[in-house]
Amino acid sequence: MSHSQHFESLKKQLQIEVDTAFLYESIAHIQTDENLKKVLEALAKIEWGHAKRVLKNIHEIKPEYSMASPSLRAKIQFKLGKVFGYESIINSLAGIEAQVGKSAIKSKLQKGEGLTGFEHNHLKIIEAVRDNEKVNVSGTILSQFEGRHKSVGGNALRAAVMGANDGLVSNMSLVMGVVGAAVSNTTVILTGTAGLLAGAISMALGEWLSVKSSRELYEYQIAIEEEELDASPEEEKKELVLIYRAKGMDEDAAQKLADKQFENKETALEALITEELGIDKEELGGSPWEAAFVSFFLFAFGAIIPLLPYFFTSGRNALYLSIISSFFGLFTIGAAITLFTGKNVFYSGFRQVLFGLSAGAITYIIGSWLGAAIV
Repeated sequence: MSHSQHFESLKKQLQIEVDTAFLYESIAHIQTDENLKKVLEALAKIEWGHAKRVLKNIHEIKPEYSMASPSLRAKIQFKLGKVFGYESIINSLAGIEAQVGKSAIKSKLQKGEGLTGFEHNHLKIIEAVRDNEKVNVSGTILSQFEGRHKSVGGNALRAAVMGANDGLVSNMSLVMGVVGAAVSNTTVILTGTAGLLAGAISMALGEWLSVKSSRELYEYQIAIEEEELDASPEEEKKELVLIYRAKGMDEDAAQKLADKQFENKETALEALITEELGIDKEELGGSPWEAAFVSFFLFAFGAIIPLLPYFFTSGRNALYLSIISSFFGLFTIGAAITLFTGKNVFYSGFRQVLFGLSAGAITYIIGSWLGAAIV
């Protein structure tokens, strides 16, 4: 590695440490549980320590280099967390800690050093924080959004981006196809509007069915578990003890915890639902209608972008404006994706533009060919 490459690598590492510390601190400030708050603040303090060590290494190359500030990406990520929920940030931090742990192990193996077993400690801590039911990760608007897209990324922000992207790319391709066929402006508007409504309704229906069917499945499993608890409570307790032991508890501790949970039926059922079925009861709280409405809105928001110019102008002017507006829409979506991928904003943005406009160009060519063939 050259001198300049080493410097750039250290700069990137410093920014990651600073951003990680900033996000730990920011999430700590919104916690109501004092213990979780102290854990997150301690992690932030450790990350600031890492940042100082990296800065010390940088000073060996450039003594005048100063400590980095939290990046715009990290600040936007936290701001969006207020709306979409902080789960994406927690998952992002877990990903960073996993990568750091792997790098530490790889480095030690290359140097011939022995592993301590503590390389993934930070990952274990942040995963424990994420899984703690007391942790506050909720947003204000889309925290109840569930279903097909949410399962892809595990959070509402990703669902929002993907929903808007689906609408934009699919309707842009449809609009470009009919424009290529040289139809009238009115036909473009009618076709684009039909595509917007058809796609948005389809997405909303799919989201409603997804949330509704998931809830019905969970409720069915819980009902069966409740019947089993009524029929054979001792057998269910034994199963719970085995689950706790499988998680690493010794026999006495597992038995005591199971006895505590089985002091009354409500806590026993709660424990069995969580430990045996692996169901988070909060997943039952999402409204199918709310999920359907949000899905409809997100798809429609993306789908209107390439269609909007045709309401105000026509012909080539409308086509060029549609392409320009789609360009900016696609770039914005690509840039938004970097909030949870960590990729370069311009790389991700222009990649999204390339794929999206390529789809539009293909349908435009097919539409031109079909239009000429039919005429």
